[in-house]
Amino acid sequence: MKLSKSEEKLMELIWSNQPIFMKELLEIIPAPKPAPSTVATLLKRMQQKGYVGFKLYGNSRQYHALVEKPEYFSGQVKTIIKDFFSNSPLQFASFFTKKADLTTEELEELKGLVETEIKRRKE
Repeated sequence: MKLSKSEEKLMELIWSNQPIFMKELLEIIPAPKPAPSTVATLLKRMQQKGYVGFKLYGNSRQYHALVEKPEYFSGQVKTIIKDFFSNSPLQFASFFTKKADLTTEELEELKGLVETEIKRRKE
C-alpha cells in the first residue's frame, strides 16, 4: 500500500529521527502543524499499512520505521516506471536524461555511476 502525501511527510520525520515519541514528532513537524489527533490517525494508518511500528513505554509509544527509506523509494520508482513508462526502465532513463535539465557534469557523473554498476555486475 502506498503512503499518502501527509503520511510520506511524517515518514520522512520518522526516518530522520527514529526512534521517536509522538511528543517529539509534534515538536518537529513544520508549520502549519496538524492537530495531535490528526498525527495519531496518520500513525495508526501507517501502522496498518506496515510502514511503522512502536514500542510501548507506559502510556507513550516510541515509533520506528518498519520499511527503510531506500526500500520505499525503490518501490515508488518501480511504480512510476510501471505506470508511466510501460514497465520499461530504459524508457524511464531516456526520459529522465532528456527532461531532467541535468548539467553536463551531472550527466558525466550519471555515466560514471552506470559504468561502475556495469563493471560490478561483470565481476
